[in-house]
Amino acid sequence: MRRLALLALALSAVLASPAAAHSPTPSPFPKLIALPTGFQPEGIAMKGPTFYVGSIPTGSIYRGDARTGSGDVLVPPQAGRAAIGLKVRRGLLWVAGGPTGKAFTYDAGTGAPVAEYALAGGAPFINDVAVRHGTAYFTNSRAPEVFAVPIHGGPVRQIPITGDFQQTGEPTATNLNGIAVAGRDTLVLVQTNSGKLFAADANTGVAKEIDLGGADVLNGDGLLLLGRVLFVVQNRLNRIAVVVLSHDLSRGRVVHTITDPAFDVPTTIAAFGRHLYAVNARFGTPSPQTASYNVVRVP
Repeated sequence: MRRLALLALALSAVLASPAAAHSPTPSPFPKLIALPTGFQPEGIAMKGPTFYVGSIPTGSIYRGDARTGSGDVLVPPQAGRAAIGLKVRRGLLWVAGGPTGKAFTYDAGTGAPVAEYALAGGAPFINDVAVRHGTAYFTNSRAPEVFAVPIHGGPVRQIPITGDFQQTGEPTATNLNGIAVAGRDTLVLVQTNSGKLFAADANTGVAKEIDLGGADVLNGDGLLLLGRVLFVVQNRLNRIAVVVLSHDLSRGRVVHTITDPAFDVPTTIAAFGRHLYAVNARFGTPSPQTASYNVVRVP
């Protein structure tokens, strides 16, 4: 105990010293990371401390360093493109193209366009993406379907989502949104406007609702699955639900909600170390073209 007390006193003295108080060295891993003014972000992906954030209306992608908060535009605005959800795998950025009905890939090092995939016609909204076991899976928020794109080439496959899942609301309502992959062939999906979670077979599309014991994850957006712990971003509720799933994915229990005063309609998250990084999309903010945006780091 005496040793601990002496250590505490020594630490207090260092922190109170003028040299420490005026140290020019910036704090590592800042809590708030500024994005370009007017960027209008939605999706985030991370590879180690390097993060990538996409711009909804322009298709631009920003790359930064979570250790310092510094960064720059990697992919400039692209006419006729959008960037909603995104993931980084094996040197490629996989990007959901929202109202374009397409998916795009870019070189994660140079930002050069690599490929584009026509997924859905009509009035789609390709919202989010998960990449696992050689396939990129994209949700369409305006139809009960997921698209599977082989990352090493091959035909795109449409997966109709059936079973317990029912499309609800107006034609423009946000239904399927965030997506994660459990095991080799199970898709974990969130339905934004109902707050329900589903486990769907990636081959057949047959979905079973995950029983949350009367709870829900209303306004569910981006998903992050770590083992059997599912993090669900509830955008307009400014929180992240922590759901522990059963081994067979038939049940889930909301054990915690993460909140932070800095949340301003967070949409998606990524993880690095013991922290989550959430993008503040700030939906509904006045003059989004001139508004400020950021990424928030939370335990």
